[in-house]
Amino acid sequence: MLSQFRQETEGQVTLADIDFDFPKDVYPVGRLDSDSEGLLLLTNDNSLNFLLLDPKNAHSRTYYVQVDGDISAEAIEKLCQGVAININGKSYITQKAKVKKLQETPDFPPRNPPVRFRQNIPTSWISITLTEGKNRQVRRMTAAVGFPTLRLVRVQMAKVQLGNLQPGEVNLLHKKEIL
Repeated sequence: MLSQFRQETEGQVTLADIDFDFPKDVYPVGRLDSDSEGLLLLTNDNSLNFLLLDPKNAHSRTYYVQVDGDISAEAIEKLCQGVAININGKSYITQKAKVKKLQETPDFPPRNPPVRFRQNIPTSWISITLTEGKNRQVRRMTAAVGFPTLRLVRVQMAKVQLGNLQPGEVNLLHKKEIL
C-alpha cells in the first residue's frame, strides 16, 4: 500500500482504501516506500509532524530487516558506525545506528508479493534503529555492507510500537503517547 491517499497509477492500494473515516487534513508523518511495511503515523497536527521529522529532534525509528545472506558481525559493526551511501548522486555517511542480529524470525503476516525465495541462500533478520531518515536509507545501508534488503518492516517510531497491529488496522493515539 502506498503511504498516501492518492493513487500514482491505476489499481494501486493507498491509505484511502483503509476502512476508516480519516479527517480530510490528515497526512503521513514520514513515508514508507511501496516495498516497505509496518508502522505509519498519520496526523493533522503540524507541530507533531515537525517534531517527528525535523532532523535536529533526532527521534528514533526501528526497522526489522530481512537481508540476503547470513549477515556477519563485521557488517553489523559497519552499520553501527555509519556507512557511505549515495543520496541524490552524492556520497553521504550515515549517522551511527543501533543494529543487532535477531535470533528468531519475527512473526509478521505473509508479504504480498512474497519475498523471493532461494533454497540454497540463507537470509537473516536484523533490528536497526536510526535517528535520521534519508530516502531508502536502510536499503542503501544494508546493500553498502553486502547484504541487500529483502523485507523491511518499521516496528517503532518515537514512543509508538507496531506491536500486534495488522496491515490496514488503525489505532488512535494522543500526542503524549507518541513523544
